[in-house]
Order: sequence, then structure tokens, then C-alpha cells
Amino acid sequence: MIDIVIFGAPGAGKGTQAKLLAEKYDFLHISTGDLLRQEVELGTPMGQRAQAIMNRGDLVGDDIVVPLLDRALQKRSTAPNPDSLIDPWDRERHGAPHRPEGSIIDGFPRTVSQAQTLEFMFRKLQRRIDLVVAIDVPRDELVRRIHERAAISGRADDTEEVIRHRLDLYDEQTKPVLDYYRVSGLLMTVDGSEQIADTNYRIGLAIEARMK
Repeated sequence: MIDIVIFGAPGAGKGTQAKLLAEKYDFLHISTGDLLRQEVELGTPMGQRAQAIMNRGDLVGDDIVVPLLDRALQKRSTAPNPDSLIDPWDRERHGAPHRPEGSIIDGFPRTVSQAQTLEFMFRKLQRRIDLVVAIDVPRDELVRRIHERAAISGRADDTEEVIRHRLDLYDEQTKPVLDYYRVSGLLMTVDGSEQIADTNYRIGLAIEARMK
């Protein structure tokens, strides 16, 4: 089993790559963004608090996102739920319960403190992070991609002002996480400005090397 964190600025394509990799290598994909949006759609108190924060382009606080992620990891490690809305551990395959070969976490951590929290959560499960993939894309290209996505999705957090704010936050708060993982020897950086398939291929090579 291998556990991976995929990392990148808004618009870098980490969600797209995480989904492709999860399908290709039979990984569980846990997206904190999806977890938060699910809470918003369900109208939970946590979702209502998160929605206002996300609409401003701010980072959702640890008091909201950490319990959601911890619950997702615990749920899929100890009590699989085949009816889960997000990549269930359990599904029928040839009449037998199935567990993915590993996990890929998308959207967390975004601060060094969250990176330390994630390590603690994995230790509780007697697991560890094996690889951190950082997708690097020039800022102008990030802005162009997010504008393109906004035209399709209509997401409230994809306005010009919010886009710039989110990218500034990434530079200020999230990039230091790269240094944290670089020191640990877990970090691999890939060029995300290439075609999706090319980026996916490069990440796949790193995953297969760790699997060996």
C-alpha cells in the first residue's frame, strides 16, 4: 500500500491528476475540497461556515477541515461504507469486498502545521506518507486555467478577485510546505504546464518507483 499527497496551486490540475491516478493505480482519492463542498451541499453547520470562507478565497480553518479529513481516513480504514459519495473503500468485485491499493490526498496540507497534523493522522492508522507530488505551473497559466474553469463551472470562488487572493495565499502559506517535504526526501516536483497525459505519465513513473 502506498499513500500519496498531491500538491499544487489553484488551477495546477491536482484534482484532475488525482482522479486519473486513483483510477489508474486503484487508489482511494480523498479530496478535501470535495469533502467541504459535500458539507455545503448537505447544508450542515460545518458546511455553512466553510462556504463563506471559500467564497472569499480564504483557507478553511483546521477546526473544519481537519475533522473532515480525519473522519474520511478513519471511516475508510476501519468501517468501509459502500454507499459513500466519495471513492468508497468497499465495492463488490467478483463477489468479494475490495480495498484500494493506497490513497491519494488532494487539497491538504496547505500549511506546515497541517502537514504535521496529517503525519499524526497517518501514524494513528499505522501508515505513512510515501510520496508528495508538487505540480508546478506558472502563475499566468494558473489564472488562465481558473478563468476557463469558472466559465464552465460557475463556482463562486472563481472570480478575478478571489483567484488573485487564493494564489497570493498559496505563495504566502502553502509554498513553505514544499520545503518541509523536500527536507524529508518525499518531494517530487513535476511540470504541470505540459499536456495532462504527459504530466500524468511523469507522476506515474515516480509512483511506480516508490511501489518497487
